[in-house]
Amino acid sequence: MASFEILMPKLGESITQATIIKWLVREGDHVEEDDNLLDIATDKVDSEIPSPVAGTVKKILFKENDVVPVGTVIAIIDTGAAGGEPEAESATPGKPGADTTGEKVQQDTLQAAAGRKPSEEVAASRFYSPLVKQIAQKENISVTELESIKGSGRNGRVQKKDILRYIEERKTVTGKAVSASEVPPQKQEIITVKPGMQVETGDEIIEMDRVRRLTAEHMIRSVQTSAHVTNMLEADVTPVVVWRNRVMDEFAKKEGLKLTYLPVFIEAVVKAIKEFPVINSSVDGDRIILKKRINLGIAVALPDTNLIVPVIKNADNLNISGLAKEIARLASAARSNKLRPEDISDGTFTVTNFGTFRNTIGTPIINQPQVAILGIGTIEKKPAVLETPEGDVIAIRHKMFLSLTYDHRIINGAYAGAWLRKVADYLENFDQNRTI
Repeated sequence: MASFEILMPKLGESITQATIIKWLVREGDHVEEDDNLLDIATDKVDSEIPSPVAGTVKKILFKENDVVPVGTVIAIIDTGAAGGEPEAESATPGKPGADTTGEKVQQDTLQAAAGRKPSEEVAASRFYSPLVKQIAQKENISVTELESIKGSGRNGRVQKKDILRYIEERKTVTGKAVSASEVPPQKQEIITVKPGMQVETGDEIIEMDRVRRLTAEHMIRSVQTSAHVTNMLEADVTPVVVWRNRVMDEFAKKEGLKLTYLPVFIEAVVKAIKEFPVINSSVDGDRIILKKRINLGIAVALPDTNLIVPVIKNADNLNISGLAKEIARLASAARSNKLRPEDISDGTFTVTNFGTFRNTIGTPIINQPQVAILGIGTIEKKPAVLETPEGDVIAIRHKMFLSLTYDHRIINGAYAGAWLRKVADYLENFDQNRTI
C-alpha cells in the first residue's frame, strides 16, 4: 500500500493559512484523480481542492471550520488496491465484466436521500463524484433526475456546476426561488429586510454566493486600506491598430489564436514598470516592498457575473506572442473553472480591460496588497489635430483612455502621472512595421 499526503495549498501572495469550509468526502470514500476533496477559503479566494491521485481516503486530519497553515498535511489517501477498485467509466451495467459496485452504492445512497427503496429506481449508468452525490442527497435528486442532467465533464460526467445549474432551473420551474411574490398577499406591499432597506412586490431576493461575498469583502478592505487616487489620460494608439490589422491573419495561422490588443498593452505596462518600479510594489506597515518579479494580474469576467484575476507570471520574460498565449490560457481556464491555485497567486500589478465591454473610462479598485491597477478603455475613432511640416491638420485617429488608480500613501500624483504617460508613449510610438 502507498499513502499520499494532501497538503493545504497556498492560494495567494502573503497567504499563510486557509479555512476548511466543507469536506466533500469522508474517511473510507474512494476518490478518482481530480475529484474534489474539500472547499477552502482565504481572504482572497474560495476554492475547491481536487485530489491529485486516485485512491481511498484513509485519514482526515482536520475538521470543518479549522484554520490550517499552508503546507500542513490535511488528509491521507491510500493509493493501493485496498478498499476495492472504483467503477470504470466505460463499463456498462449488466454487461459481463462490468463492475457495478460503485453505481449500486450511488444508486442506494441517492434513493435513500429521496425516500425511495432501491428496487423502485433504475441503476445509475455513469460515475458521479462524491461532491455531486452529496449535492444530490441534500437536494433530494433521484437517480432518474441525476441521469437526465447533461454533464460538461469528460465522458459526459456531471460536474458541480452542472448539478447546481440544474437545481437553480428546477427552483425556477417549481416556483421555489425566494422572491417577494411568495409573501402572502396581505404582506406583499412592503417587506422590511433591515433598517433602511425595503423589498416591494415583484422584487427578487438573491443570496450572494461565496465568491461574490469574498470579492465584496476584498473590495471594501481595499478601499479601507489604501488612499485611492486615479489619474487618466487619452492615448493615440493608431500605430497599434494599424499593426494589428496587418499581422492578425498571419498571427492566427502561426499561433492558432486570435491576436487581441491586450498583449501589446501589457508589453507597454511591463516596460513602464521597469522604469518606475514603485508601481510594482506593496506596503507592509511603514515599509515599501519593491517586487523583483513582474507578475501581472488580468481581471476576467466569469459567466456567472463574478470576477477573478489570474496572473501572468514573469510577464517581462514573454514577448507579444507569449503574452497572447498565456492570456488565452488563463482566460479559458478561468471561464471553465479550471484555474490552478498557482494561477491566481503572487500578482504584483493588475490590468482590467473594461474596453472589452465598449466602456470608455473607469476608476478601478486596487487589488490588495498591490499598490496600483490600470484600467483600459475601448478604442474609438476620433478627429485629432496633427502637427505636420506643412502645418496643423485634422485627421481620424484611434484613441483610448488609460486610467491608473494608485495608493497615495506611497505614490504621489507626479510619479503616477509620469508612469501613465510612459505607457501611453510606448503605445503611441509603437513600431507598426514590427514582425511577429
